[in-house]
Amino acid sequence: MNRMTELTGTGVLAVPQGDLCVSPEGAADAIALSLIIPTYNEGKTVPLLIDRLTADLDRMLPKRYELIVVDDDSPDETWRIAQELTTCYSQLRVMRRTTERGLASAVIRGWQGARGAWLGVIDADLQHPPEVLLQLVAAVQDGADLAVASRHVEGGGVSEWSFTRRFLSRGAQVLGLLILPAVVGRVSDPMSGYFVVRRSAIAGPLLNPKGYKILLEVLGRGHIKTVAEVGYVFQERAAGESKVTWRQYVDYLHHLVRLRSRRRLERFRRQLPLRRFLQFVTVGFSGLFVDYSLFYLLFGQLGLGLTTSNVLSAECAIINNFLWNDAWTFADFAKRQRGWQARSKRFLKFNLICLAGLVLNTLVVNLLFNVFGVNAYVAKFVAIVAVTLWNFWVNLKLSWRVTQVPRQP
Repeated sequence: MNRMTELTGTGVLAVPQGDLCVSPEGAADAIALSLIIPTYNEGKTVPLLIDRLTADLDRMLPKRYELIVVDDDSPDETWRIAQELTTCYSQLRVMRRTTERGLASAVIRGWQGARGAWLGVIDADLQHPPEVLLQLVAAVQDGADLAVASRHVEGGGVSEWSFTRRFLSRGAQVLGLLILPAVVGRVSDPMSGYFVVRRSAIAGPLLNPKGYKILLEVLGRGHIKTVAEVGYVFQERAAGESKVTWRQYVDYLHHLVRLRSRRRLERFRRQLPLRRFLQFVTVGFSGLFVDYSLFYLLFGQLGLGLTTSNVLSAECAIINNFLWNDAWTFADFAKRQRGWQARSKRFLKFNLICLAGLVLNTLVVNLLFNVFGVNAYVAKFVAIVAVTLWNFWVNLKLSWRVTQVPRQP
């Protein structure tokens, strides 16, 4: 049986749902754990790693695990060495990638072809002690969605790191806490590359890791509810050269910033009430007609100044928009605050918010028209688009909300 697969294509980086796996609570021979071993020029250490892993896993999960070496077409032919081992280790599979590179993407490609309900990753250079894997698996068996091997909890540490390397590692963690505290703060060792995660907690979302810190993507994109940490001592390399460079730290920071931006965008999308927003935009188009008509009359026909014409036409559009939004877009809120006094308060807040947008509107119009020579009407359209989202979001939060409720008798 040939357990060697060549990966020559690319595609989306996403872990499939349960089609490929059977729950470990099911049949006795179901695959519980799929452990990915990403490699590049690790031919000297892979045989020893495979031997130590199988010795432990054969006792804990006999015939219910698989080891998947994903090699990036190593010049030392790590993939060939691993393939030869498959004759002795029935649970071993090998994937050779010829068109992609990178540790993080290699891990995901391995997960895509895995059959287990639990998905893990371990370095091939023996810097991750194989025996710690049993503790990670036990933590997932006990209910954790994610079990992480950490250098910064009890039982953890590093062997012979220089001061500079220790400083860079801790500095990267501190920067991570500053940039993305909700993700990085969930674990003590966010730069760990040794963990096990439930498939159900990571399957589905499109993954887009950068560099080699796949754990950040799992924490940032997965549905991780419970996290367990197991201490381990990071070992020195037994063979080969370290792949940690300054570029890796730059990629790490870039990944943090990108994850933060993506999470904020997704949170905004979840919070944005689409139907109400479309109603607000529709009302905005009616205000656009009012605004343009009066602007043409004041600026184009009566010869008033650009700024004066812009302010007057915009204020009339604001009044138009308030009346329609109060009666339609936010009617459910308006009905809970009846009366002219309540409506006047809503109008005042709406006007102030829109006037703040009007300041931005006027600045954009003047900048485009006077500095860049853009047509006045085109400049005004760009400015209107720029402040529409601002007006909707802030008005939703401030103008149309119930802040007063009738007293109970």
